[in-house]
Amino acid sequence: MHGGTADEGFWSPRTRRASMTRALTREQADALARTFGHLDAAWSRAAMAEAFAEVVPAPAADELARRVIDLVPTEPVGGAATLGRILVDLPSLPEVVAPLELIARMRFGAIEIADLAALAGFLDLTPSELEWFADRGQWLRRASTPLSHYRYRLLPKETGVRLVEAPKVRLREIQRRILRHALDGIPAHPSCHGFEKGCSAATFAEPHAGADVVVRLDLRDFFASIPLARVRAVFTACGYARPVSRVLAELCTTAAPVEQLRALAPSQRVSMALRHLPQGAPTSPALANLVARGLDRRLTGYAAKAGLTYTRYADDLAFSGPASTAVDHLVWSVTEIARAEGFTVNPPKTRVRRAHQRQVLAGLVVNTSPAVPRGEYDALRALLHNCLRTGPTAQNHTAHPHFRAHVYGRIAWIGETSPVRRDKLLAAAARVDWTR
Repeated sequence: MHGGTADEGFWSPRTRRASMTRALTREQADALARTFGHLDAAWSRAAMAEAFAEVVPAPAADELARRVIDLVPTEPVGGAATLGRILVDLPSLPEVVAPLELIARMRFGAIEIADLAALAGFLDLTPSELEWFADRGQWLRRASTPLSHYRYRLLPKETGVRLVEAPKVRLREIQRRILRHALDGIPAHPSCHGFEKGCSAATFAEPHAGADVVVRLDLRDFFASIPLARVRAVFTACGYARPVSRVLAELCTTAAPVEQLRALAPSQRVSMALRHLPQGAPTSPALANLVARGLDRRLTGYAAKAGLTYTRYADDLAFSGPASTAVDHLVWSVTEIARAEGFTVNPPKTRVRRAHQRQVLAGLVVNTSPAVPRGEYDALRALLHNCLRTGPTAQNHTAHPHFRAHVYGRIAWIGETSPVRRDKLLAAAARVDWTR
């Protein structure tokens, strides 16, 4: 039935499982995508397998279709072009499986939700409202901004821009309810220190204080790289029925509208065009930490065998150890483990610092004990002095809308590692007339 445009050996049933670890060429992916596009059928596994079988043997076609639908269950914007890019990236994406560590959700006190009617009742929504907020038909992909469930903001970063997707009031409350009653009690891996109760940048950095060598690696597009299927797998692992898990995942994910994608780098567009965890949603940090549980477990095991220490704070991975640490092997191993777990290490952001250099993690210097750099403390002390002298309005050079809260936030940040500095700064802030 197939046209024989792909290599028979590559696609033979005997080798097709191994073949999924190999990358398709752009030509192979485009041929598969064009064939499905010409079929003009619904986005489904059966239709996709039928189309792919025109190009490759039926068993390989069905395997490819299964993986695509598992990862992208609803049709993305972009048609054949987007499908082609998904197929090219497919071998680097992990199989979507439920993490065994999360099963038995009642142990964590999560609320019982038997079916979609119970889910709608729990969220105080009608069935039609539940579908609307879950965007089951992806109606909002091309809708005007007022109809969107999210507000969008572009923030500059070291390389390019970051798209912050903040849910509007109603959806934010829905997500907060899911967070409080379904996710809050499920612990992240012990090596995870970001967005966890009792943890902070200081607890993330402290295990590495005084080490001979500190290595920091960054995960590229951490939230955006987590697709709908992996979020659904978390809810399934928590014990929820498949229909409930699917809608919960849809309520906690989004696909960026077409007009927002234009401002992003090409490497960001594919993941942002598909349903993903939005940076700005209250549920995203907890879900990201649970999705990354396998990554944390494997990196902890690797570090233990290598005589190293490992912690993670959101997309920052930190390792430390003796001067004899084989740094090149460490970086290579972490990159491969991250790739196997569905994440990508961003090489330009990798930092290796030895004891004679300033070792910084999450903005804290860890050469002796975690501390905010002296320069930041001095700058904030000078700012408060000037606020006392000329008034805070004159010192708000960036027109921060909540300048007083911003300043007190900086004081709290410094105070996490130095109560003495915190008390001095709080005393200075108390003398400022914040109405000026």
